[in-house]
Amino acid sequence: MANLPLQQTLPQLQSKWSTALNPVIANLLVNGQLISNISLINGTTVVNHKLGRNIQGWFLVSPQGAAIVYQAVRQPNPTLTITLVSNAAIVTDLWVF
Repeated sequence: MANLPLQQTLPQLQSKWSTALNPVIANLLVNGQLISNISLINGTTVVNHKLGRNIQGWFLVSPQGAAIVYQAVRQPNPTLTITLVSNAAIVTDLWVF
């Protein structure tokens, strides 16, 4: 990151900060939630994603086994939960955004 000149007014600094930080804040991945120790069964598992809105995406974090996991086509309550389908029982963390 470039060094800022020492003699800048607060509005000038705020403008530079917002230019640097706004893209980070707007990134969907940054505004996600890590859900730890999810036990997926061999079949369908409903997970409370805790976002209070429809999710934009998700991925497994540190799965403790091999499994194919995908999102079910039918999501009965998308503002509260995500329904995942797995071909094996595993424990994993889940990042939802």
